[in-house]
Amino acid sequence: MNDTLSFLKNIISISGLSGYEAPVREKIRSAWEPYTDEIHVSRMGSLHGLRHGTGTQPRNSILLAAHMDAIGLMVTGVVEGYLRLTEIGGIDPRVLPGTAVTVHGRQELKGVIVSPNRNLLPDVLESKAVPLEYLLVDVGMPPEFVNENIRVGDLISFDQPPVSVGKDLLLGHSLDNRASIAALSGSLSLLDGRQCEWDVWAVATVQEEETFAGAYTSAFKLRPSIAVAIDVTHGAGPGVPEHKTCAFGEGPVLGWGPNIHQELHKAMKRLAEELEIPHEMEPLPRHSGTDAYAMQVTASGIPTMVVSIPLRYMHTPVELVSVRDIERCSRLLAEFICSLDGEFMEKLALDKEL
Repeated sequence: MNDTLSFLKNIISISGLSGYEAPVREKIRSAWEPYTDEIHVSRMGSLHGLRHGTGTQPRNSILLAAHMDAIGLMVTGVVEGYLRLTEIGGIDPRVLPGTAVTVHGRQELKGVIVSPNRNLLPDVLESKAVPLEYLLVDVGMPPEFVNENIRVGDLISFDQPPVSVGKDLLLGHSLDNRASIAALSGSLSLLDGRQCEWDVWAVATVQEEETFAGAYTSAFKLRPSIAVAIDVTHGAGPGVPEHKTCAFGEGPVLGWGPNIHQELHKAMKRLAEELEIPHEMEPLPRHSGTDAYAMQVTASGIPTMVVSIPLRYMHTPVELVSVRDIERCSRLLAEFICSLDGEFMEKLALDKEL
């Protein structure tokens, strides 16, 4: 658990907003290189790591995708030393006032998101959450300095340090979806030294929060036999509807719905039961809102599965995850990869579903 926790703290402390993932990509690359036979960066900026299987050529392959981009903010204007801002990815403005940030200008500047006093806001907003258009970033510097060092389009990332709480919980920003990057990295580590028939593509995708561009392009380039999207889902907690959340700290969550291949889901579920790995099923009646949405429909279609990690307070600067859930997810993925054999694709019975 210490290795997972340390790695996760490291990668959530590095910027990598949607469309601008390069800083965190290099840290992930360093972690994957010892466990992959080939590694490269796609034209879109996604990271591709290949672990060769032992089966005879041509081998089947599985693509494990976890998006590495994070939500954040962007400067839209500079007014008397203060910064106006817009969102990158979906952010709830109710939680932003008082949030520490880093502004990535000509030099990195620390700042805080501030809101005008309620007495100075329009009457219609006095008892409501302050919209993003009224929020500003204060970097505490004179206007002349700000004008020289910050421009419209500069990025703003959250700057709260990660905090360990309880026995195995981590509190911090960008756990959506760096928690899944940690799970994928853990599965590669667990595969080290083991014989698996299939090739394994580990992919850290870009732009999931905005365009799914990484998932579309990587799946098209690599053309895997099957694909698994690893992401987070809403974890249960006080004050949230039980039917819209998944048990927190009780293991990975297996998606079920039109975005998921039914036989692939059943195979993953059977394995989890055999290994006595706690898990839950999440109904996804439309698309999953994950990279699976893109990978499933790439080229002529790819049998796709969604495995999620419960996360509390999603898309805020104070997300909360169980490290034990991440490690259980790593084990399930590693064991699933090793269970794949030359007959697996026939078991999916794709021809019967056309």
